[in-house]
Amino acid sequence: MGRGKIEIKRIENSSNRQVTYSKRKNGILKKAKEISVLCDAQVSLIIFGASGKMHEYISPSTTLIDILDRYQRASGKTLWDAKHENLSNEIDRLKKENDSMQIELRHLKGEDITSLNYKELMALEDALENGLNGVREKKVEVHRMFKRNQQHLALESVGNMHGQWI
Repeated sequence: MGRGKIEIKRIENSSNRQVTYSKRKNGILKKAKEISVLCDAQVSLIIFGASGKMHEYISPSTTLIDILDRYQRASGKTLWDAKHENLSNEIDRLKKENDSMQIELRHLKGEDITSLNYKELMALEDALENGLNGVREKKVEVHRMFKRNQQHLALESVGNMHGQWI
C-alpha cells in the first residue's frame, strides 16, 4: 500500500505546516548531502523558513561564492549589481592606499629608502623634522605640566601639615 497523493497548496493549520516544513526541510537537506557524496556534485542549498531562520548545506568540495559565481556564468543572470561592484572597487582602492601607507611608514622608520630619489629623500627629511619638532613641543608641554603638578602637590602637602599643627 503506497502513500496517497496530496494536493500541493499552502497548509492552513500552522501546527501541521510547521511539522511538514521541518520534515521536508530535513529530507531535502539529506538529499542534498546524498547527491553531493554519491554523484560528486557540487551542491548549495539555502532555505529560509517563515520565521526567517536560515538552514543551509554546501558541498565540502566547494564554497558558496564559487557556486554563485558558477551560477552567474551559467545562467547569465547578474547577481552582483553596480553597488557591489563599487564596494569591491572601494575595497581595492583602500588596499592600495593601505599598502602605500605601509611603505611610507617604513620610509619614516628609515627602512627601504635605497629606492628613493633626492627629491623624495628631501621631502622625507622635512616630514621627519616637522614630526620631531612636534614631539619636542609636546615633550616640553608635558614636562611643564608635570612640574606644575609637582608644585601643587608640594603646596598641598605643606598646607596639610600646617593644618595638623594648629
